Amino acid sequence: MPNIKSAKKRVDIAERNRRRNQAYKSAIRTAIKRVHEGVTGKIDVQELQARVSKAYSLIDKAVLKGIVHKNAGARYKSRVMKALNKTQAA
Repeated sequence: MPNIKSAKKRVDIAERNRRRNQAYKSAIRTAIKRVHEGVTGKIDVQELQARVSKAYSLIDKAVLKGIVHKNAGARYKSRVMKALNKTQAA
């Protein structure tokens, strides 16, 4: 437990940031999951493109904010596009 006032404040800020980052990462995972569901399911191409666009947007914003490392973001986007291309080829 911190004794100094500024250290107590840093603990509160760190917890707030952790929760915000956790929520953002969860949103990214959900968006990626929706894309994969769309790939395996029977939805129209426009809906699938909208889901991919949403996932890309969330990933890019997370990279800009420093929530996700840029290489991890690139990996997520690559996997989403790979799944999309696999269905379009078939």
